Amino acid sequence: MKIIGIIPARYASSRFPGKPLVAIEGKSMIQRVYEQVKSCRSLSEVVVATDDIRIQEHVQSFAGNVVMTAATHESGTDRCAEVISKVDGFDIAINIQGDEPFINPLQIELLCSLFEDEATEIGTLVKRIKTKEELFNENTPKVVISKENEALYFSRQTIPFLRNTEVSSWLEKHEFFKHIGIYGYRTEVLKAITQLPLSTLEKAEALEQLRWIENGYRIKIAETAFDTIAVDRPEDLETIRATYFNL
Repeated sequence: MKIIGIIPARYASSRFPGKPLVAIEGKSMIQRVYEQVKSCRSLSEVVVATDDIRIQEHVQSFAGNVVMTAATHESGTDRCAEVISKVDGFDIAINIQGDEPFINPLQIELLCSLFEDEATEIGTLVKRIKTKEELFNENTPKVVISKENEALYFSRQTIPFLRNTEVSSWLEKHEFFKHIGIYGYRTEVLKAITQLPLSTLEKAEALEQLRWIENGYRIKIAETAFDTIAVDRPEDLETIRATYFNL
């Protein structure tokens, strides 16, 4: 089973333009992500997928692999699909966020392990929610999971709703899970899901994985104990520096 790790990287972020190239204590963010991913033993290859010549040249400067993709893609999934159309020979593609400079390689290993089951079409990770802040944060997608460890539904709202239970005690009464935004796909499935039209549920929640579920694809779930810090805005760099460099 040959697995490729793909790191989509856009320069034109609305909240933080150029963030893949921002320096974090001597290394760019994209280089830190790349090095973390490269240490994952399950991956046969790692590439950065970008549409910007500045990112391409920077990745090449530290001897990283990079594939140029179209500027019209609306998601990292679409960008990964273009890479697969250009690079043959892989059974599984892992879509890794390009703005998590200290992603734990064990998370990637865990995701790869889901594909040891030949029935797995798509895989992703979840983490148990432990604080009320996360539980009711609409920027944190939640997921409900079947007994077969497959995703039943994703939502920005808190799901499931606990009827006849005080909101203050929800965490004591039920296990809730947040979605960790890293995906794995069998390559033929990746090609197929990117051809699907925008779905009703995806449009409602602005979560692309709902398109896949709505069209009958099954998403296998693994629970991780690790959390990662994403850099969405310039202020998030201070959290990174405080957490990993004690600055």
